[in-house]
Parts: sequence; C-alpha cells; structure tokens
Amino acid sequence: MDRLYEVMFIVRPDVVDEELDKLVAGFEGTVTNGGGVIKATEKLGRRKLAYTVRKFNDGNYILLTIEANGVVVAELERRLRVTEPVIKFITVRMDEEEKRLAKIRAHRATHKKRSAEPAFHAPAPVAPVAAAVAEPVAPATVPATEAAAEPAAVSA
Repeated sequence: MDRLYEVMFIVRPDVVDEELDKLVAGFEGTVTNGGGVIKATEKLGRRKLAYTVRKFNDGNYILLTIEANGVVVAELERRLRVTEPVIKFITVRMDEEEKRLAKIRAHRATHKKRSAEPAFHAPAPVAPVAAAVAEPVAPATVPATEAAAEPAAVSA
C-alpha cells in the first residue's frame, strides 16, 4: 500500500550545484525504480543549522514528497545513510497528518464558529434615582449602661 511521505535531507555546504542535482536525481531514481511516485522536489537552499552536525554549521536543504510503500522508503533511507555528502535526514509519514487535518476541517465546516463580536444586548432597565438614595440615618447613641461602664475623667 502506497503512502505519502516527506523526506527532508541536508547535504554538506561544500557540494556544488551540479553534484547536488545528480544526488537528488539518484534518490528520485531509487523511488521511481522501486515503484514509488515523486510528488514534489524542493530545494530550500543553504541554511544555518541549529547545531553543529559533522563539523558543519550550515547545509543545503532538500525536501522530497513521495508516494511509496515501506520497502521503497526503507531503501531510500539506507541510501541516504550511506551517502557521504548527506549529513542529516528525516522521513515523515504524511497520510495520517492529512487525515487528521481533513477531520478538523470537516468538524469546523459542520460546527460554525462563534463570531468574535459579542451579541447585541438591550441595556438593563435602570431604577429611578430617588429610590436608589437611602434615607438618612440618625447618629447612633451610646446606651446608658455602656456610658456608665466607662471610667470617669479625673480632674486634678
């Protein structure tokens, strides 16, 4: 069963363009001879690496998008591993990711997203101002029992 894969590999920065083209053509030939299909080939150019790899700080990035079975991918990875100018590679299976994204898109299409703006609400009725003002309260008086409990001032 053929599946969709992305193969990203980094080639040494000192490889000239003609050799790089031959290298990429050789990897494409491995896929097509094995019964796979090349969907896309992108040369992303020379970029700085996040960390030093085999004493290199930058490299030429190439991205192959292929449709192939596991045997072809295993052979391609083997060739990437033994090819001296290739300093790093990674293979990612994309069909599961595409299926996950399609599921999310379908879910979003069926469930409309709420608008970012709040819905318009009529203002709440306001109570009359006169009712909101409280009646003045008389000052509190101290009961006589508490006044008697307080010590009397001493005059000298």
